[in-house]
Amino acid sequence: MENTYTLITGASSGIGRAFALEYGKRGQNLIITARSGDKLQELKREIEKDNQVSIECIIMDLAAEGSAKLLYEEIRKRKLHVDVLINNAGFATKGLFHKTDYKRQHEEMLLNIVSLTELTYLLLEDMCQKRHGTVINIASAASFNPLPYSAVYAATKAYVLSLTQALSFEYQDYGVKLLAVCPGATDTHFFDGFKTAASRLRMPEDVVRTTEKALKKGKSICTDGTFCKAQMLLSRIASRKSVLGIMGKTGRKTWG
Repeated sequence: MENTYTLITGASSGIGRAFALEYGKRGQNLIITARSGDKLQELKREIEKDNQVSIECIIMDLAAEGSAKLLYEEIRKRKLHVDVLINNAGFATKGLFHKTDYKRQHEEMLLNIVSLTELTYLLLEDMCQKRHGTVINIASAASFNPLPYSAVYAATKAYVLSLTQALSFEYQDYGVKLLAVCPGATDTHFFDGFKTAASRLRMPEDVVRTTEKALKKGKSICTDGTFCKAQMLLSRIASRKSVLGIMGKTGRKTWG
């Protein structure tokens, strides 16, 4: 359908940008959204240079109250139909919990949890009516274990993983696929200053390839990279106390 689009949040950089570039190459129409209009326009020009696709840019701060509904209403106003939703937008606060600005932590919860949930809720109805659609929620290696010094972030991503897996079961008979993607250490803004060798960081394009393989296999969860697989394995074989000790040392060393 000429009027069918893939909606990507947080599309201006990192994993979201990689999804936009890949899906554009495949000839899929795109709705790209982020806070930076300049970066969205730059991305649009880059994709349109070599691909015959329709790209709609919507400037939106999804960390603001009510923003998901505003985005949905703008999509409806433009008479666009979304058959793939990629909930990628997110950020992390880092540091000792009570020393970290609470306003930022509240915005973190609004973006990582509330907007993701509301967009999924609003678009699922249309997908169910058509009995076709895909929702890709970007979770994290932090989904599997508590992460001291980035406690709120890890908690939000645990929510994303749990929600997505539950909904993948609920909607399996409606023709709608839901997938939680758990990247590990990836070359994005989140890992700026991360104390590891650059060669060990995965690239955003790696995450996109892993996602596509998982979708073809009908999975509800996929992990990308050794770092993430280790986090998932740790959550399964170690006691909660041991996990907390290991993650606490990592968090203190990196962000404490």
